[in-house]
Amino acid sequence: MKKVNWGIIGLGRIAEVFSNAFQEAENAKLLAVASKDQKKLNHFKDLFDLENKFLFKNYEDLMSCSDIDIIYIALPNSLHHQCILECIKNKKNILVEKPAVLTFAEALDIKKNLDNNNLFFGEAFMYRYLPQINFIINTIKNKEIGNLQSMETSFGMNLLTKKKFFLFNKKKKINYEERKFNKSLGGGCIFDLGCYSSSFSLLIASLIDNHNINNLKLINIQNEIGETSVDIDSNAEILFENGFKSKIKSSFKRNLGNQSTISGDKGNLIINDTWKGNKIIKKTNNSNEELELDTFKNIYTHQILQISKNIINNENRPNFPGMNLDETILNSKIIEKWAYA
Repeated sequence: MKKVNWGIIGLGRIAEVFSNAFQEAENAKLLAVASKDQKKLNHFKDLFDLENKFLFKNYEDLMSCSDIDIIYIALPNSLHHQCILECIKNKKNILVEKPAVLTFAEALDIKKNLDNNNLFFGEAFMYRYLPQINFIINTIKNKEIGNLQSMETSFGMNLLTKKKFFLFNKKKKINYEERKFNKSLGGGCIFDLGCYSSSFSLLIASLIDNHNINNLKLINIQNEIGETSVDIDSNAEILFENGFKSKIKSSFKRNLGNQSTISGDKGNLIINDTWKGNKIIKKTNNSNEELELDTFKNIYTHQILQISKNIINNENRPNFPGMNLDETILNSKIIEKWAYA
């Protein structure tokens, strides 16, 4: 079987989790990595048995490597835009970690630069490739919960305080240089977590017949700014043209969990872990059913397999329900307005 050669730029925690998924991906191979940190290069070399010639201290050297078919960008958020442009110049297919960009203008700039280039571009919302998403889509399309009315979706965790001690919470020491809490690196709970909720809302809204998801409003925005000047707790609602509404929440101070509820006029879908899970509760007027779907041991494998298939077939956009460029542009518009309200 033909294998797609992958390169990774940026070797943080998410890159390592992603790289472990190649063990189950029969049509893909991790060939090269790039980092300005020699310790990280050595770590990846030992962990994934990489050749010395495919360890790059300069990102540009990996981009220009003729053996690489696609590059996964796992750098801090603020570096995505420029790195994407450099990959385009080097005629490399691209998968970029979410959020792809920090502004609507950057998203439009990427679209402009991708025009007339037969290059694959995808944003790494891994959950879009999980089996539970296809089940959700089919359930909605088959009208098993009736006509869609609303949804709620959350992603939040307490990163600010330790567990209660004698009924008091103790503040955690915040590293001001860490990406999540550093505004110059694209930090904040909206860019880090809220982008999941908004992207999932767009996916579900797109399933409504004769509905243009571009016609939307962001209302009831509530943002709490923390001591490092980034948002640490945020709520908003996306109101679509036909009245479908999605309540979206993200937080660095509340354990909101990862649950989503999709409501129709005949029932509900409850997804206990929207971003990584495989369990769904389907409630209708006639039944209450809990389902568990099979996934690979490393759930990132689903994404790698499908995108590698796209590259082999010379396709320049993800198959539905993968996040395509038009959705990236619209989602960037939502999260920019949400974050800077």
